[in-house]
Amino acid sequence: MVHSDWGDWLPRAVADADPETVALWYLGCNGFAIKGSDGTVLWIDPYLGTGDPPRTTRMIPVPFDPADVTDADALFVTHEHTDHVHGPSQAPILAGTDADLIGPDDSLAVAREENWTDRWDVSDDQFTEIEEGDTVRVGGFAVDVVEVHDPDATHPVGYVIRHDDAAIFHGGDTKHSAVLEAVGERYDVDLGILAFGSAGTIPDKETREPAYTKWYADENEVVDAARAIRADRLLPTHWDMWKGLTADPTALHPHVRSFEYPRSLRIAEIGDRVDL
Repeated sequence: MVHSDWGDWLPRAVADADPETVALWYLGCNGFAIKGSDGTVLWIDPYLGTGDPPRTTRMIPVPFDPADVTDADALFVTHEHTDHVHGPSQAPILAGTDADLIGPDDSLAVAREENWTDRWDVSDDQFTEIEEGDTVRVGGFAVDVVEVHDPDATHPVGYVIRHDDAAIFHGGDTKHSAVLEAVGERYDVDLGILAFGSAGTIPDKETREPAYTKWYADENEVVDAARAIRADRLLPTHWDMWKGLTADPTALHPHVRSFEYPRSLRIAEIGDRVDL
């Protein structure tokens, strides 16, 4: 069961919003709610768990109870890791709204292995498998599934979320790679959402012995990724989440200022709204 000290104000803010184009709410970690001018609401990688202390310890508030979500037309996930596919965070949203869970094969396998359909009022018909090259249309959004580079995941994907003339890239936990250049060549990316963090020492998953850990792109790598997709704005994520792996996003200012892309840096804290 998820408990939040923030009450239901964030889901209500999403439900009550009437954006002129597209509005996004940063949920912390790598999660977003995205609402278009037509009222369609997408959720991507919402994670409301506290991790697995002391190995992974959540450093930010749990911003809402998923049972309070009333507006959701689809819930997209980028890869199979727990902080991206998580039953207690996501199944209540599916149960309360009849939204589909949309993700690659290994992500949907987690939902099936964890018996979401038995534990919550969720049906297997709500699971939609996608792969690179697919386009999913939900209300006023067209979501293109693109290749990304996350060597820590078994089958990661990224999404280019299009609404009218706006395009948002959500790369999951991707690192910089030549595969991202195809995104920059094909799309005019208004906002690039890219995971950013520090290296640190946290307990190994199996032995629980301290181990050097680097899960996310560092300052130079995240800017290289933003350059590859030619993002007008870079919005770094994940820097706020795990004890020992957090980072300072303001440190990115000197890294971006001499490049053509990204043209600007947009730093969002958990709960912030960003408009396109």
